Amino acid sequence: MNYIRGSHGPEVVKIQAELQKLGWYRGPLDGDFGGGTESAVRSFQSSKGLSVDGIVGPDTWRVLFAGEEIASPSIAHESIEKRCLALTGSFETNAGIPDCFAGLTGDFDGQGLSFGVLQWNLGQGSLQPLLAEMDREYPSVIQQVFHENYPVLKAVLESTLSEQLEWARSIQDPARSTVREPWRGLFKTLGRTDEFQNIEVRHSQELHQQALQLCREYGLESERAAALMFDIKVQNGSISRIVREQILQDFKSLGGADDPANAEVARMRIIANRRAEAANPRWVEDVRARKLTIAAGVGVVHGNHYDLEAQYGIRMQPVP
Repeated sequence: MNYIRGSHGPEVVKIQAELQKLGWYRGPLDGDFGGGTESAVRSFQSSKGLSVDGIVGPDTWRVLFAGEEIASPSIAHESIEKRCLALTGSFETNAGIPDCFAGLTGDFDGQGLSFGVLQWNLGQGSLQPLLAEMDREYPSVIQQVFHENYPVLKAVLESTLSEQLEWARSIQDPARSTVREPWRGLFKTLGRTDEFQNIEVRHSQELHQQALQLCREYGLESERAAALMFDIKVQNGSISRIVREQILQDFKSLGGADDPANAEVARMRIIANRRAEAANPRWVEDVRARKLTIAAGVGVVHGNHYDLEAQYGIRMQPVP
């Protein structure tokens, strides 16, 4: 297990806090392993005679935390559904865990307000059920998040769609369609709670089941394949019949693989490239970068480095 540039989450906060206490790190404790954190790690490693690579692996972790064994990211212990959702959410929001679950946009698309890892929105009526479920199942949590603004949110949920859209537009900058404070921070805080994240997972279950069905159709069984197909469902919607036939034809050209894992990766790479080539020309390379990163298990998307096993616990083992 390594923590590298691009890693996110509470374990990164722990690294930042310890480096800050030692005087090497001067940035925010935001759980984002960026260039500043990497620089601090390199300085610490140099001061301790460690290999200077900017990576917090087992050796650096033990020195940093007085012999403690390196911790795996908390997301690695979650369900495969949540891990896939977090990965695709990171691609979609350009944010790591937990902020990938708290994506927030205003009325740029006429939907009033969109929130969450899959951008559920008011306009289509897809966001209201999540907020209502949160209010029903975890009333104390949502009230602690919104405090004196909770009655307003409650009234919004009980209003007509036109009133909900009018309210959403009243709390944002109309020129940039960005939600203003305090509502921006309040929604972000809600999305960082485990309770709301679990609701997001439940509301993405149908997409997960469709992704697993695609895995079966193409003879794939790994967690990484499930992540690939889930990302296709979210970003691209589906695999058309034409693209499916192209993929199956490409499969025939694959020689016998000496290792089942290598064979699965080869099939995933074919799916990644074929689905990318079928995308809108404007987005082909973006789709390709995302899909090939998942197929390979490592890569760079939107300038962020991804290691699926190290950061999300998504491996080549079969989906349970």
